[in-house]
Amino acid sequence: MPDRAFAINEFLAGSRWQDWARTPLAGDASMRRYLRLSSETGSVILMDAPPDNGEDARPFIEIATLLQAHGFAAPRILAHDPDNGLLLLSDLGPHDFAGWLQQSPAEEARLYRSAADILLRLETVEPPSHLGRMTPATGAQMVEIVGTHYSRSPTDDLCAKMHDALASFAPEPNTLALRDYHAENLIWRAEKDEKVGLLDFQDAFVAPPGYDLASLLRDARRDVSPGVAEETIRYFAERTLKKKGPLRTSLACLGVQRNLRILGVFARLATMTGKPRYLDFMPRVWSNIVQDLQDPALGDLRQAVMDTVPEPTPETLGGLVA
Repeated sequence: MPDRAFAINEFLAGSRWQDWARTPLAGDASMRRYLRLSSETGSVILMDAPPDNGEDARPFIEIATLLQAHGFAAPRILAHDPDNGLLLLSDLGPHDFAGWLQQSPAEEARLYRSAADILLRLETVEPPSHLGRMTPATGAQMVEIVGTHYSRSPTDDLCAKMHDALASFAPEPNTLALRDYHAENLIWRAEKDEKVGLLDFQDAFVAPPGYDLASLLRDARRDVSPGVAEETIRYFAERTLKKKGPLRTSLACLGVQRNLRILGVFARLATMTGKPRYLDFMPRVWSNIVQDLQDPALGDLRQAVMDTVPEPTPETLGGLVA
């Protein structure tokens, strides 16, 4: 993107970072990209969020500032030009949870308990009043994408059953949710007092309690050990201030809602934005959905999912990109 390279050079011109070495980092499902700028004295992260592609850097700045004000390890904004979609951020470190656990799998329980502690602290943070709220109606509407881009079928009954399940088991949006709270967006800082660094929170909204816990434990990109998932739920349940009623059913309901949407998002990325690698994650997403639908209280939702959404078999996935 030559025009973006020019914009980045202009953004960094005259700063102490202008001549630092630039290394591309793994991107996410958005049109944003990231560079690590490094020298002998340290490193920083450049976020490139092109406005022409629908990106807006301002929500990231707002939520980062909010999180820092409450003592969380979110990146500090070192320089910014939100009109051109450019931010320079402090570097929280090189080790996300997923990468760390590949090398140190025995630490999984420790890391996930630390991630649960962050969610318990977030319960005390007052969300900005203008953030979107995941009501049962909104949550049901959010899964329409699975019909549009994955099953390519009507979703009226599925959305109705999703609404009913949310209304019964996760009715009240009253908690700040960072929304993409999973192992690749959490940085493990073993030597720091604040050990969990937070990334990719610009889409934060107000959700029912446990939304981010469901995101953490029903990860589209890595399998969480069943014992660790169980221990993390128990740990959270004993300490949460927000959740009243059946937490496990609520988590299962939120997990199904989130992962149905992810199926649709990943299908859209594969078919419309030239990112077929997201097809590789879809069997795990489906497995997460099936696992959560084992909850006996979600029988009606389970039937609607099975009637509407096909399993992502090789044949099904091949048909998406044929």
